Amino acid sequence: MKPPIYAIGDIHGQLDMLKDALARIEADGGPDARVVFLGDYVDRGPSSRGVLDLLNEGQRAGRNWVMVRGNHDRMMARFVQDCEVADSHLPVTLSWLHPRLGGRETLASYGVDITDNDRIIHVHQRAVETVPPQHLDFLNALPNYHQEGEMLFVHAGIRPGLPLEQQSENDLIWIRNEFLIEAAPHPWLIVHGHTPVDQAEHCGNRVNLDAGAGYGRPLATAVFEDRKCRLLTPTGRVPLR
Repeated sequence: MKPPIYAIGDIHGQLDMLKDALARIEADGGPDARVVFLGDYVDRGPSSRGVLDLLNEGQRAGRNWVMVRGNHDRMMARFVQDCEVADSHLPVTLSWLHPRLGGRETLASYGVDITDNDRIIHVHQRAVETVPPQHLDFLNALPNYHQEGEMLFVHAGIRPGLPLEQQSENDLIWIRNEFLIEAAPHPWLIVHGHTPVDQAEHCGNRVNLDAGAGYGRPLATAVFEDRKCRLLTPTGRVPLR
């Protein structure tokens, strides 16, 4: 049997939850455990900067970690670099700084507090001055997916029936309906986040690990041995069927 692979769902700035999840993984699989993070490291929660610091430090230390890109990670990078306020997948009125998306909480973790009277260009200037370049380098270097054996780890999902090399970044980090309603088997067991559910779920052809940490619910952590999936909880492994 191959060594287990651990996966962590959407973190959304929940640093304490992330530290707890990593401690459980290390207790279960040791310090060299293979961990795949499913994106959306920032926004909504209180400690986006701390989450990026931790992931950067782990990467530099050579931890056996893989981090894929989420839509919120791209939105943050594009705002800081290019002052892009709204992703093309969103209505123009729904900007990254809208309360629904959580960009304000992310910038607050860097010490950039925003009022309703602030002009966007001034917020952008303060973000450029305070967000460390290594955080942007980290976000820009994230891969859009990670394929390992019979498993595919991706933030949002895939467009069914399309070869992996033809999948667009927009679909890999944004797709919902076409992917979620697909009941036929995929070439891999797809492990994803992006669409929050009340608790992690196994749908046969995919596993959704976005259990809503961005809204204060627990951060889902799972361990995969071949295609068998178990949630890693404070009381141990629990099968996810």
